Amino acid sequence: MLPGRTVFAELMSYVSPRKFQTCVDRYDGDYKASRFSCWDQYLCMAFAQLTYRESLRDIEACLRAVQPKLYHLGIRARVARSTLARANETRDWRIYADFAQGLIRTARTLYVDEPLAVDLADTVYALDATIIELCLSVFPWAHYRRRDAAIKLHTLVDLRGVIPTVVQITAGKCPDVTALDTLVLETGAIYLMDRGYVDFARLYRFAEESAFFVTRTKQGIRFTRRTSQPVDFTTGVRSDHVVVLATKESRGHYPQPLRRVRYVDPETEKHLVFLTNNFMLPALTIAQLYKARWQVELFFKWIKQHLRIKAFYGTSENAVKTQIWIALSVYVLVAIVRTRLALDVSLYKLLQILSVTLFEKTPISTTVFDVGPNVDILATGNQLELFDL
Repeated sequence: MLPGRTVFAELMSYVSPRKFQTCVDRYDGDYKASRFSCWDQYLCMAFAQLTYRESLRDIEACLRAVQPKLYHLGIRARVARSTLARANETRDWRIYADFAQGLIRTARTLYVDEPLAVDLADTVYALDATIIELCLSVFPWAHYRRRDAAIKLHTLVDLRGVIPTVVQITAGKCPDVTALDTLVLETGAIYLMDRGYVDFARLYRFAEESAFFVTRTKQGIRFTRRTSQPVDFTTGVRSDHVVVLATKESRGHYPQPLRRVRYVDPETEKHLVFLTNNFMLPALTIAQLYKARWQVELFFKWIKQHLRIKAFYGTSENAVKTQIWIALSVYVLVAIVRTRLALDVSLYKLLQILSVTLFEKTPISTTVFDVGPNVDILATGNQLELFDL
């Protein structure tokens, strides 16, 4: 047997035991847990995410097949699906939410110098939400429509490295725009949103807190034009106006001027109208920023394709939220390892390599180097390459 620790053990060495235990103690996660701790639960669920396990029975069978290696992986308890199911049902999901937020803060410091699609020094966020569909008969607490169940994942993504910075899990019926009520705004940052977030009372908070937004306007909103700026029609920009809301009610919600930019996409010839409270950036940059918002859509597609957040190991609300937060923490942890080891491989390819080498006693960097160029040949053309930097 090769000397050294396993790939899984090396990956988990980038987790601070002290910080994890702080999250556990905050919610008394290990209260009366004599054998199967929160750390054991996290390692089992992380293993399931990394190896794409289908069920609790699948997790149990795979881990028992390598029972002699579990101690060196950090799993001290004997894994049983009933024990894991009970832990997912009863242990507070906020333990793993807080832990994931700690990893997110670490990842953001590592990706702070990543380039944006637009040449800006400002911090740029994209805000959006996605529906995760569930079965109503299995998840009755998540009632969405007459015959459907669902939850909604509200996510604020930092476009430098595409790192999720804020995640809220709500009922499927919850409107997207309500995410603005609890969003802590960063002074000077730019927030990109689709027109589902056009609520002038909520958007006025951006002006009050010296933050900027870029969104698309809705039909039926009336404006009064104050001034116009010259534009270069060859760039696709058709107009650049300073406007105010025309109706008394709307002005009561947003009394300050807004900037309205009309743009025609040269590729699709689609006419787009943007609203922003940023009067300093060129009109073309406003259009390019909104186009960069598509990164959050790709992020949602990517995590649904490569993480276990569409099929769940438990049916309670606590079990579902626990699985989602552990999945996100694994995603961010792998992103941290990729940067710290300076691995020249996309996150998707790194996850594929990890899924089949977790029990190898080889350094992660060596594993990636050995497989490296051949992975490009194996990857299918329809895979999302969002993280090729």
